[in-house]
Amino acid sequence: MPCMSRYARSWTPGGTFFFTVVTGSRERLFVQARCRRWLKEAYAAIEAKRPFDTVAFCLLPDHLHCIWTLPEGDSDYPMWWKLIKERFTRIYLREEMFESRRNASKERRGERGVWQRRYWEHMVRDEEDLRRLCDYIHYNPVKHGLVRCAHEWPYSTLPRYVAQGIYPREWGCSCCAPTEVFGWMVDNAAASE
Repeated sequence: MPCMSRYARSWTPGGTFFFTVVTGSRERLFVQARCRRWLKEAYAAIEAKRPFDTVAFCLLPDHLHCIWTLPEGDSDYPMWWKLIKERFTRIYLREEMFESRRNASKERRGERGVWQRRYWEHMVRDEEDLRRLCDYIHYNPVKHGLVRCAHEWPYSTLPRYVAQGIYPREWGCSCCAPTEVFGWMVDNAAASE
């Protein structure tokens, strides 16, 4: 009999967590403005019912990264993701949008093909971990070749960080002087050649 892996999530009430959530079959749903709007509406509706703090966020065509700090005494982020995904999926299917093919397991469970079943989660350990993860989130559009400079990507919290003076505007730019990304210096001009 094959060995089934066991996945243990971290259940720290009031903790800070990094998440990666991916669309079904990596469909590029979020290139469409209406899909971005529906996700924003679903996210805001759940956040209003079950308040959490979005520390950092970046939406890409087929996935998103974010960091949440949960309310004191609460650790039920799996329920929050379930509700966000369900709400988005209801709107998405109501509008008769394309749905990825479901595998047999999803069909047996009555799951839709809009999202991957699981998501990746990591408990933020300390301030250094948080800084590295924020860098990762904000640099992701450059890493995926969507923009040359991180500040050009409109679907992230980087503008908020720049306005607060946490990042310089030219951070993560391939057209500017070297900057620190993921804790190491990057010669952005040379990297773009």
